Amino acid sequence: MTIAVAPVTALPDDIPLTHEAAPMTRCRILETAERAFREIGYQKTTVADIARTLRMSPANVYRFFESKKAIHEAVIKRLMDETEQRVAAAAEGPDRQASERLASVILVLHRACVERCDANPRMHEMVEAAVAESWNVCADHIRRIGAMIETLVREGTAAGEFVVDDPATAAACLHTAVLRYCHPTLVSRYPDAGVPPVEAMIAFLLRSLRPSA
Repeated sequence: MTIAVAPVTALPDDIPLTHEAAPMTRCRILETAERAFREIGYQKTTVADIARTLRMSPANVYRFFESKKAIHEAVIKRLMDETEQRVAAAAEGPDRQASERLASVILVLHRACVERCDANPRMHEMVEAAVAESWNVCADHIRRIGAMIETLVREGTAAGEFVVDDPATAAACLHTAVLRYCHPTLVSRYPDAGVPPVEAMIAFLLRSLRPSA
């Protein structure tokens, strides 16, 4: 299947790309691949499909990505980067308490997963596969999200809002507890398996961090 996008002029395989052309072509390859993944799925899309849509040879595509999996990982990274930007925005706000920002972060993680599942099931399927296969890009994403959560726990502890002996461990426990609400497989396949609303889980977790009454 050919995905209709603006064509990129093919370059002969023996002519090196300039530094200016390379980033633009790489970006166009990713945009074309992502559109194909959304429309027909990443498993059915081939490098030849992507190259044909861009009116270039598969050899030109392989100049930028050593394999089809490398294209998958790059597209996944684009998705993960978008989620991380939303999480970072939710974590901001010097005038807001750490608990409020932490609640916002968890809600954003959950909503981003649900939105992708509902609006782009084929992309969601690819994210599921990436997580299951432990692609490095997913592992890096999980570490960065964990670091953001730990930062909020440390800030809340420093302000006296939270009382925890080990902020790093507390943050890891929080991250594990909310996994049920942002893991692609659990969200898409078991949405109502006796799971409390995410707001109830957030309230429960925040109570565990606050000083005893």
